[in-house]
Amino acid sequence: MAIFKQLFDEATSTFTYLIADETTRSALLIDPVHEQFARDEALIAQLGLTLKYVLETHVHADHITGGGRLRHSLASEFVAGKGTGLICADRLLADGETLSMDSITIEAIATPGHTDGCTSYRWNDRLFTGDTILIDACGRTDFQQGSAERLYDSIHKLLSFPDETLIYPGHDYNGKRVSSVGQEKSINPYIAGMDCAAFVAKMNALNLPKPKRIDVAVPANALCGGADVGRAPGETEAA
Repeated sequence: MAIFKQLFDEATSTFTYLIADETTRSALLIDPVHEQFARDEALIAQLGLTLKYVLETHVHADHITGGGRLRHSLASEFVAGKGTGLICADRLLADGETLSMDSITIEAIATPGHTDGCTSYRWNDRLFTGDTILIDACGRTDFQQGSAERLYDSIHKLLSFPDETLIYPGHDYNGKRVSSVGQEKSINPYIAGMDCAAFVAKMNALNLPKPKRIDVAVPANALCGGADVGRAPGETEAA
């Protein structure tokens, strides 16, 4: 048996996912948010869990990961996709590689396009798609090594799973929480009836504002949450 919880950060519309083995109480978090550290730490304590891993779907541009602080506080391992090239990570998962935690097995699926290092994760009948597939949308491709052609291929790689496979995205801005492969095939305007050429044209025509926190978030996340994550307020690095 397993414990599963979907958590939400209102400020950045970011989902964080908790998966735990109900017997051994080992746990992992996918895409924690730095500002929600206290929430996540309290939930782990409340449920009597031991946080073993923090998994990142990509190097985020809209928020700073809570992974660095959680690793520092709870002695967990920081895990990301191999394509991120994060030298600060404890482990980088290649496409098709699995992470085992007692009864929980997570498969890494390389899904570049939004960024080079985007990695989705499969657990049983659930896909955690980060910014590759959103509900009725998809990630943008106009910064941070974005490629509409590669994103198209990655989206359809995920859509090769059975229609009943559940999709849990990295964000949602419209009050939605979960979708499925079949639903996204049918009604997602970036997927339904779109060949690669039409998708690329649609993505290239988008005129989206620059993410508000990109200049802070990307450098911090390239350091797995930033060099100062985990220090007490006012504490500085020793000379």
